[in-house]
Amino acid sequence: MVDPEAAPGLVERFAEEYARLRAHKGVSRELARDTVRELSYFGTMMVQCGMADGMVSGAVHTTAQTIRPSFEVLRSSLVSSVFFMCLADRVLVYGDCAVNPDPDAEQLAAIAVDSARTARGFGVEPRVAMLSYSTGASGTGADVDKVRRATALVRERAPELAVEGPIQYDAAIDPGVARTKLPDSEVAGRATVFIVPDLNTGNILYKGVQRSAGAVAVGPVLQGLRKPVNDLSRGALVGDIVNTVAITAVQAQQAD
Repeated sequence: MVDPEAAPGLVERFAEEYARLRAHKGVSRELARDTVRELSYFGTMMVQCGMADGMVSGAVHTTAQTIRPSFEVLRSSLVSSVFFMCLADRVLVYGDCAVNPDPDAEQLAAIAVDSARTARGFGVEPRVAMLSYSTGASGTGADVDKVRRATALVRERAPELAVEGPIQYDAAIDPGVARTKLPDSEVAGRATVFIVPDLNTGNILYKGVQRSAGAVAVGPVLQGLRKPVNDLSRGALVGDIVNTVAITAVQAQQAD
């Protein structure tokens, strides 16, 4: 157990490192000293300085309090998230349902590639569905055009990845619907990774499946950080904490 209030040596060490990392933002040593005393910053600096392999927080802190320090200190690329949706017969991966409110096409493509990588790291073979209100070439509009552009970018950046989009959820998950709407797709009806177009859609989707299908939602699991930091919902149960700690440990092993 490390108590920030009883570890002045660590506070000074972390303040020096935080001030160095945030010097471009005008952070002084004095401001850094006050900042790293806050629990989420203290924990994040333990990860940054190699004293911990990862961090789990959020049971009594907001999501912003938990992940803001990691954005400042550990970010390596666009930070996004996935939920592992554990159903009775399979595990599905939903991204990004927790971080980016309205990603553009470039960001959506990055989220898809990172989510596929995360899925594979946890033993889920990624077949990526870029979700929309339209399937294939049937629809038009700014929102579906964004998904269409993002799908094209994923194919450019990760040509080995099985990806389909734009595609509706029923065509992505149900083989019967897929045979009607996209009979030649290798993803339709068999998708394992579902990329939502915005946070509004994602939050509704994962909570709807969680409550209606009895799925266990594990996450949000953050992506785009050099070392793992993951958030709990306030009031998380013991099982939620154990699951999140286990995932964080796996991420730390993969980072090594």
